[in-house]
Amino acid sequence: MLDVTPLQTAVDALADRLRALPQSALRRGAAAEGLALARELTARAQRIERPGERPRELPDAGMFAVGDQLAVAGHDLVEALRAAAGAPEGGAAETDVKAAPAEQLAEAVRRVREAAQSEAMTRSARM
Repeated sequence: MLDVTPLQTAVDALADRLRALPQSALRRGAAAEGLALARELTARAQRIERPGERPRELPDAGMFAVGDQLAVAGHDLVEALRAAAGAPEGGAAETDVKAAPAEQLAEAVRRVREAAQSEAMTRSARM
């Protein structure tokens, strides 16, 4: 069984931080960075769930929704990884990027943590 707890924890923490930021901090770049990460996580989940299909882009729902968008995208990826980890060999676990679910999980956790430590997020959190 694939332990997705690190991804869930990292996504939830960053989503909560984005939800708590003031408008000025969101406007200075935190919202744009959060949306970019949410789009990346959404694309990863779609590649796992529908290999061979072009991922659809997550729409911009506005700076005040970016925390929720990140949470939903992250949780969708968690579920896609769980399903891929449980799929039989040669089944849904084969993705466009041809990475095993554990490798995909590690990369997603790294990206979320990297975003949480980025200048836009840390500068915004201090303001």
